[in-house]
Amino acid sequence: MNAVRKNAWVLGLLVLLVVLLGVTKLIQPSFGATGLESLARAALPFAFATAGMAIVVIVGGIDLSIASIMAVCGVTAAVLMQSMGAVPAVVITLALGGVMGAINGGLIVVTKVPDIVVTLAMLFVWEGVALLILESPGGTVAPGLRSLINGSLVPFVPNALLVIVIAIAIVWVPVRRSKLGLSIYAVGSDELAAFRSGVSVGWTKVAAYALAGVLAGMGGLSLIMLTGIGEPVPGPYLLASVAAVVLGGVVLGGGRGGLLGPIIAVFILRIIRTILTLANVDPNVTTIVEGVVMVAVVMLGAVLTYRGTRT
Repeated sequence: MNAVRKNAWVLGLLVLLVVLLGVTKLIQPSFGATGLESLARAALPFAFATAGMAIVVIVGGIDLSIASIMAVCGVTAAVLMQSMGAVPAVVITLALGGVMGAINGGLIVVTKVPDIVVTLAMLFVWEGVALLILESPGGTVAPGLRSLINGSLVPFVPNALLVIVIAIAIVWVPVRRSKLGLSIYAVGSDELAAFRSGVSVGWTKVAAYALAGVLAGMGGLSLIMLTGIGEPVPGPYLLASVAAVVLGGVVLGGGRGGLLGPIIAVFILRIIRTILTLANVDPNVTTIVEGVVMVAVVMLGAVLTYRGTRT
């Protein structure tokens, strides 16, 4: 019973997702395994961006440059795969994402400038780096890598969903169970109390941003796996990731939440778009509705955080 109460929000999101899938089935009776596979593939970059953003928010920060880091990693991987094998290119890309995230965290710690200012500035820096690497969409992706997210090895479970679950579990589960995981939550809850308890606040923040960078690197890889080329212009992953993080139960003030809720929230936001598309809603209106939902969720999270700090 305690486990149910503790995870009530996540369970509620799961119920909402099932209901929305049911609505989709009612609107489009042919919606089935193929539809789920398309949904999972479309959610792939959003899921990695959201997972990275969730870790940064838990440590008490925010990363406005996460979509730009994805763009840099995507074009880097697309260029590297033209001259080397997929494995070295993937390793280099993930390392690059971690370094870029660590640079963000290091600048925040060293300069004491608010994270929102530093990452906003780095957004433009990383955008410029992406355009320096690849001026226009191009490059390539190894066919074997691209086929990873197609089809279903397990009936009714798209490979893209397995990729999300396995990749995030490899990065987050060991960290969550380690001293670093405890430090991330401690710093997000109360920096001063964490410092007095012997936690290295600065290094914990740098590590959290570096982890977010690695996940953004995975997001960049998923982008080229979807399209087959590198795209230097950042996609619409910033606001979507913040909205999914808030909807997934992560408190914007830091210190509370996990990654499962935000990942489910990504699918909820994506299935809303699918429903609107199947209902023949004008694409421009769909974009407006999506934006309104995201802004409303983020504002709700900000209000709840503000009320939480006053009590």
